[in-house]
Amino acid sequence: MVKHVILWTLKEEFSPEEKATIKAGIKEGLEALQGKIPGLIDIKVYTEGLPSSNADLMLDSSFEDEASLKGYAVHPEHVAVADGKVRPYTASRVCLDYEV
Repeated sequence: MVKHVILWTLKEEFSPEEKATIKAGIKEGLEALQGKIPGLIDIKVYTEGLPSSNADLMLDSSFEDEASLKGYAVHPEHVAVADGKVRPYTASRVCLDYEV
């Protein structure tokens, strides 16, 4: 199994209210991919970090294998969510992929 974990920070130009709406859209969009992408075992987005956090949200996902993760990266439904709900609003992205 392969884990795919991403931490994002949102652009500073957004108000707290806008950030809450953006985070909800990212969560809804990415979690809706469950059952639609071959090899995707589980996908969760966490949007409510503690005040000690220095990221705004986290993606925690699991895949059958590395090939499934590569397929997810280019799958049209994932690309649509990434291009429409994630990339326009994020300032930074940090990713860690690892085998379990």
